[in-house]
Amino acid sequence: MANPDNTTKKTKKVKLTKAAYEDKLAELQTELVKLQEWVKLKGLKVVVVFEGRDAAGKGGVIKRITEKLNPRVCRIVALDKPTERERSQWYFQRYVAHLPAAGEIVLFDRSWYNRAGVERVMGFCSDDEYEEFFRTCPEFERMLQRSGIILLKYWFSVSDDEQEKRFKERIETPIKRWKFSPMDLESRSRWIEYSEAKDRMFAFTDTKESPWWVVDADNKKRARLNCISHLLASIPYETITYDDIALPDINQEGYIRAPLDSQRFVPDIAHDVALGDD
Repeated sequence: MANPDNTTKKTKKVKLTKAAYEDKLAELQTELVKLQEWVKLKGLKVVVVFEGRDAAGKGGVIKRITEKLNPRVCRIVALDKPTERERSQWYFQRYVAHLPAAGEIVLFDRSWYNRAGVERVMGFCSDDEYEEFFRTCPEFERMLQRSGIILLKYWFSVSDDEQEKRFKERIETPIKRWKFSPMDLESRSRWIEYSEAKDRMFAFTDTKESPWWVVDADNKKRARLNCISHLLASIPYETITYDDIALPDINQEGYIRAPLDSQRFVPDIAHDVALGDD
């Protein structure tokens, strides 16, 4: 079926091998570490917003971005539904609390754009709240940028056929079953409503100062490489040179270690697993 998120005709792509993917991912993750150190050194403040349909692969790319980074520098914000108190606040208030200080990168796994998507489609906000979001959001983002925050916004586009495939995989795979929720069922039955909501969201918030970048996410591995590469290209950084370090020798003079049999060790099940492999 056609993909309302991306109606552009796609050209046939060369197959991405596992080895090529892993090599390129390792290269990009090395660059992400360099970016992290530059952000720390220069006191930059970076916000990256990840949006898209359920099962579009947002979590996968966020995992690959963060897995080699310092969680004190690069952190993930994935908020649950608002509490009663939060619902009475200014809409953007609970997101502001998670914005970065100098030397930090914050990745929003869904963000204030919930109002333009799931809240609108599911009726969790009023028409007035929805329209006020579009009046306020562009100015809110300009405020963030004027304060010195580097803001990037990614929309992960996935076809209905691929989403269905991933939902079935979640349902049938024990370690992924927790990912499937009643909201996923709703998102399938309201595919067109979500498409219309996304189109209107882009019409109001895809601005010159704060554009949306669309990631073709039908192929997860390609999506990860493309998104990370674009992220790196969007924030100028330099490689930091470290001083040579000589590790000191350990002086154990006068110290007697406690016997190993006086300590409780975690059982070595890996040994039994290895024997079983034989």
